[in-house]
This record gives sequence, C-alpha cells and structure tokens, in this order.
Amino acid sequence: MITNTGSPRVPASAGTCRITVCRGCCCGDPAKVPGVDHAGQIGRLREAAAGAALVRASECLDVCDQANVVVVQPSAAGRAAGGRPVWLGLVNDDDVLADIAAWVRAGGPGLAEPPGVLDLYGFTVSRRVGKALEG
Repeated sequence: MITNTGSPRVPASAGTCRITVCRGCCCGDPAKVPGVDHAGQIGRLREAAAGAALVRASECLDVCDQANVVVVQPSAAGRAAGGRPVWLGLVNDDDVLADIAAWVRAGGPGLAEPPGVLDLYGFTVSRRVGKALEG
C-alpha cells in the first residue's frame, strides 16, 4: 500500500516524476540500516525535488536486501519518451538523495540521463514486484 504521509496530496502533472520511498519492514528500520535519519530522508528528498517530483512513502516493496529502496517513476512525458521506473537500492546517504533530486529536476527517466553514480545503486526487480508498485 502506498501512502503519502507528511504532506498533502499534490496531483502529478505531465512534467512531474514520482519517487516512492520504501518504509516497510526493513527500509527505514534503524536496526537494519543504522546511522541513517530515515524519517528525515523523505523530508529532505521532498524539499530537494519540490516541483519536479511527488515523493511518497510506501509499505514494504519486497526487496528487503536492498534497504533503503527508492523507485523513480517517469513523468507522463518521460514515459512517452520510453522512460520506465528505476529501482535504486542501498540509498542510505544524503549524497544519493541529492543525485536523485538533481536527476528528476532535469526530467528524470526517459528525459534525462541519470548521474553516473546512480548506476551503482540500480537493480532489477522481478515482474511481480514491479507490477505491485504500478498497480
């Protein structure tokens, strides 16, 4: 179940990406990923991507070995240009959040190349897991 806790729902426009931040059983858990301000991550990402992406939290995305997981979904324009959701794992520091925000401000999937460092965080999920997020 995807929620948008902490901020009012803002309708996505054709130029707005969606960023889903997993906050299920392992992602966001200080016991699993110590030393990270898990609650602060969402706020900092919302601030950094303001106007370019709707940031929302979700229940478990079922890829716990990659905690903390962030999924960047393309805008309508990005999807029309061939962009697909990009799954990023081990997103555990503010530098990665800044790279994600810069990418979506530039257009995100389908419209802008991600910063090269994000290649280190990308992973592929099963069709079952991927469809659960889109459904």
